[in-house]
Order: sequence, then C-alpha cells, then structure tokens
Amino acid sequence: MIIIDDIEQYSEGWWAARSGIPTSSCFDMILTPKTMKPSSQQEKYLYTLAGERITGTKAETYQSAAMERGLIMEAEARTLFEMVQDVEVKQVAFIYSDDKRYGCSPDGLLDHAGLEIKCPNMSTHVGYLLDGGLPGVYVPQVQGSMLITGFSHWFFLSYYPGLPPLLLKISRDDKFCAALKVELDGFCGRLNEVERKLRELA
Repeated sequence: MIIIDDIEQYSEGWWAARSGIPTSSCFDMILTPKTMKPSSQQEKYLYTLAGERITGTKAETYQSAAMERGLIMEAEARTLFEMVQDVEVKQVAFIYSDDKRYGCSPDGLLDHAGLEIKCPNMSTHVGYLLDGGLPGVYVPQVQGSMLITGFSHWFFLSYYPGLPPLLLKISRDDKFCAALKVELDGFCGRLNEVERKLRELA
C-alpha cells in the first residue's frame, strides 16, 4: 500500500488523488455484497471514472444535510473510539493499492487495522444497533479497505449523539476479497480501454 498523509481529506489535493480511480467507498458499485456478483452499476461507475480521467475534474456528487452533519460529527466519533479503545488514531488522506489502480480513504489507521466511521441519521443508527452487525452496504468498503492495506481487521463505528455507539471489529473475508480483486482487475482493464477510446475521439 502507498499512504498519502501530507494532505487533508476533502481538500483539493485529496480529490485529485482519488479522481479517475475506483475507491473503496464505491466498491459496492463493482461487486454486490450479498451475492458476490458483478454490480449492475459497474457501467455507470466506469463511465464516471473515465470522464474524470479525460476532464481532470471530479464528477459532481450530491451532498445532503445529513451527509454534511456526518462529516462534522466524525471527529467526535473518532475521539470516542480513541477513548474506548485507549488508542491513538492516525489520520491519513488516502491509501493506494501497490499498483495505484485503486484506493481507499480510511477514517483512521491503527498499527495493524483501520477505522471506518459512519454518522447516520437517528433512525438508521437505531436500525444498525438493533441488527448488531456490519450493514451490508458497507461490506465492500470495509473488506475492500483490507484488500488494499493487507490488514486482517477493520473497525466499524456507527455514531449518533445520545445513543449507544455500534463498534465492531471486522475480520478479513478472504473469499470476498478474492472475488472483489477479480472484479477490480477486470474493471480497471475496461476503464483503461474506455479512457483510450475517449482520447481517440478528442
């Protein structure tokens, strides 16, 4: 893995580092978490990334008020995690795979594990608490982050002020990671081909 820690997440440099490559937060658009089959959203994601490569700009994304609130509460959640686990969390901007074809933006790093923080709305958080497991939609992101870093564990924290947190230690699923790598390899190959065709049209 290649760690980028000299810039901040959501900075101009961070967007540039992520532009045009698959990132773990969108791995659910490449491989479905339940069936481990190719996602029907692959083509849309492929075209978006190809467009980013050609234009050199990040595609526009919608950010709801809940998402903005979640970003603000992330620091509070990270502090809670440090207190509960009695650890110091390192913040980094981005981590590339060894070949720099894809990457992830963890919400924190420990010595041999990573941290993913979610600050959903109240009803969603309560649902997570009652279910007690890693929400399916985040399986590709968490497992994909372990694929990229080589770590065997990843912490998942769902946080909402005034409610108990959901803190899980997720083990690497080698079967899922193997299936994800196959899909990523094929996806990256197609992405390069689409980029080549677009440049020929320019």
